[in-house]
Amino acid sequence: MNTIVSNSLNLLGRFFLIVIFLMSAVGNKIPNFGSAAEYMASQGVPVPMFLLAGAIVFLIAGSLTILIGFRARIGATLLLVFLILATYWFHDFWTFEDPAQAQQQTINFMKNLALMGAMLMIIARGAGSPGIDKHG
Repeated sequence: MNTIVSNSLNLLGRFFLIVIFLMSAVGNKIPNFGSAAEYMASQGVPVPMFLLAGAIVFLIAGSLTILIGFRARIGATLLLVFLILATYWFHDFWTFEDPAQAQQQTINFMKNLALMGAMLMIIARGAGSPGIDKHG
């Protein structure tokens, strides 16, 4: 595969990967900060307003570093931390008695595992080309 096609596919893949995180921050958490913090509190998250603000920073910073290929390993680590915490607090399928709710949370849990795998690959190998820094 030629370099232009390979670089274009890698950049498009990074965009597809981060859009869920970026939209979660700017399309949901920021405009609904109060209700998001209330929901977090209802799920047992300590200091929800502080952790929500931190989550927004992690989501935006992590997404942008991966997209532009600058310090992408750091950004992937931020998103990995977010995913671990969000998966534990919000996709605890093992606590649901209703089979339909348990199934939905299992799907979300598995989706987050796949995203964690992508973050681990970026941490291990960088964002790839094209990017601002060579090592990502």
